[in-house]
Order: sequence, then structure tokens, then C-alpha cells
Amino acid sequence: MRLAKIIQSIRGFFKSTDGASGIEYALVACMVAVALVAFVPTISEGVTSIFTTIEGALPE
Repeated sequence: MRLAKIIQSIRGFFKSTDGASGIEYALVACMVAVALVAFVPTISEGVTSIFTTIEGALPE
């Protein structure tokens, strides 16, 4: 009787899809993080260039 309940619990665990959306959100967050790491140096250089241009245009 007890073994049957354990087997039923294990089968229920493998059929459950409740955690699937959480895993999908985690994967999306990882992809966004990778994209940010890839583009931050480029964005940083662009922003620095803009501020340098603004600084040069300001009178002393």
C-alpha cells in the first residue's frame, strides 16, 4: 500500500507542469542577461561619446 502511494507520487511529479512557466521565465531572464552583457560595452562607448561631445560644446 505504501509503495503504491510512493509510485503514484512519483508519476504525479513527472506529469506535473506547474514549474514549467517558472523555468521558462528563468530562461528568458538568462537570455536577457546575456544580451545585456554582449551590448553593454557598445552602449557604454556610445554614451561616453555623447557626453564627451556635449562637454566639448559647453562654454567654459
